[in-house]
Amino acid sequence: MGVKQFIQKLEVDHEPGLTNTQLFLNNDDLLPVPEYKRAWKAWNFGAFWLADSFNINTWMIVSSMITAGLSWWQAWICVWIGYGIVGPFLVANARPGAIFHITFPAVARTSFGLFGSLWCTFNRAAMACIWYGVQAWIGGSCVKTMLRSMWLSVENIPNGLPESSGTNTRDFVCFFLFWLISLPALYPEMHKIRHLFTAKAIFAPTAGIIFFIWSIVKAKGVGPIIHQPGKLHGSDLAWQMVIAIMSCVSNMATLITNAPDFASRAHKPRDAVYPQIIGIPLGFSLVSFLGIIVSSSSTVIYGEPVWNPIDLLGKLLDGHPSGATRFGVWFISASFILAQLGTNIAANSVSAGCDLTALFPRFINIRRGGYVAAIVGLVMCPWNLLKDSNSFTSYLSAYSVFLSSIAGVMISEYWFVRRGHYRVADLYHTGRDGWYWYTFGINWRAYAAYISGILINVVGFAGAVGRTVPLGATRVYELSFFTGFGVSSLIYCLLNKFFPTPGSWQPFEEVDESDYKPREKTHVMEESDDDKKTSAVSVDVREVS
Repeated sequence: MGVKQFIQKLEVDHEPGLTNTQLFLNNDDLLPVPEYKRAWKAWNFGAFWLADSFNINTWMIVSSMITAGLSWWQAWICVWIGYGIVGPFLVANARPGAIFHITFPAVARTSFGLFGSLWCTFNRAAMACIWYGVQAWIGGSCVKTMLRSMWLSVENIPNGLPESSGTNTRDFVCFFLFWLISLPALYPEMHKIRHLFTAKAIFAPTAGIIFFIWSIVKAKGVGPIIHQPGKLHGSDLAWQMVIAIMSCVSNMATLITNAPDFASRAHKPRDAVYPQIIGIPLGFSLVSFLGIIVSSSSTVIYGEPVWNPIDLLGKLLDGHPSGATRFGVWFISASFILAQLGTNIAANSVSAGCDLTALFPRFINIRRGGYVAAIVGLVMCPWNLLKDSNSFTSYLSAYSVFLSSIAGVMISEYWFVRRGHYRVADLYHTGRDGWYWYTFGINWRAYAAYISGILINVVGFAGAVGRTVPLGATRVYELSFFTGFGVSSLIYCLLNKFFPTPGSWQPFEEVDESDYKPREKTHVMEESDDDKKTSAVSVDVREVS
């Protein structure tokens, strides 16, 4: 077999006869999602957010707020407000995905240009791979607790790794087991992965409620945190609540940006609206409330609040736990494994898959991209990133600034500049008359707005990492998502007003002006998950009409 034949074997499915430029712009996972794959209905989106909200990070989200001086109810109000703000932003960015059934990389082309969008997708792909490893490491701690509930001697596994490795044999084996059991879940296509989130939406909340009741019974009450007053007043209280609200918003910056990925699978556009606007604040607020009560109860049991649920489950196994206790810990920790698995797929695996598809469309589809993220997450040694949690947290805060500027440009492009008007066909060719060619495939207006949204937060970020900066800059940075989003959005709209692009400033109408249609229809037999009937459906081979 020659080199050319070997390369062809590595290529993903695509239309025959495409030029190299065309191969760089499309494959089956970059094209609009065919109708038979638009299987996410309203209840699927609702189950998705209920499932996604149940994870260790959400459980602990109020811990830093209470530690900073807020009372439990002040912290909980911040969670409601923060995630209530997230919903409309996410739905606004998801809209072109739900209407035109395209993923984030294709949506980004409409604002940043055919080639300019590659920087956005590269940024998000790199971060998704990093986060995949971090979340897998956290999942490994769940595996360790589950195994320890079965064999208490797991805690005493001898270490065979050198100190320079940064970890030990026990923790690495548990991490690797979680990484290994995650691999089969990366295989199903996106329109079928909804079943995993449905299962998670059943088992994870059930385990959380059991943990909640168990903790109250064991502590004979809800504990002192519920009765603990806030320590802040006046402007200090107001700004601390603002910071708490913004931490919730920044925590969702990635999912706001990649909202078109899942929305592209919506059965109907409205299915991706109200279930997300309602489901996001409801799910995250309820899970954080469970975390508050369980941690408060742990104060009675252990003399101090234990915010990390896995650490608390580990404490329940100390000494000589009963068989019932060990079974309870096993069930709850197993549910947390499922929770971390679902979160990793939703926030990282799918994101990386979609982005890598856009970066290497000739050789990578969403499935292959998910496995690339898994490999990177393994070899990057995520435990080393978590050694200095303050530096890692500062880096993540800075990253939300980049994402907010991208989201500001994308949302402004759809809702204010082109007002729902699309030319889907222009997303997949480099004709100079295409809407998204701009200047050699790059929209300088988008980059000017994007950089402006970053620059307004640069001084405040320097303060966050230890430099002395004015208080005003710190306050601006504390509002980084809004300032980054607002500045990038405003600059983008103004530049498009003074330097208009084709198709801009028309009356609002969600329409594809290119009338993009299937070129030919090849029928395959697909069994519907909803009615279990076999029917003929069309695959996605498309052309410009």
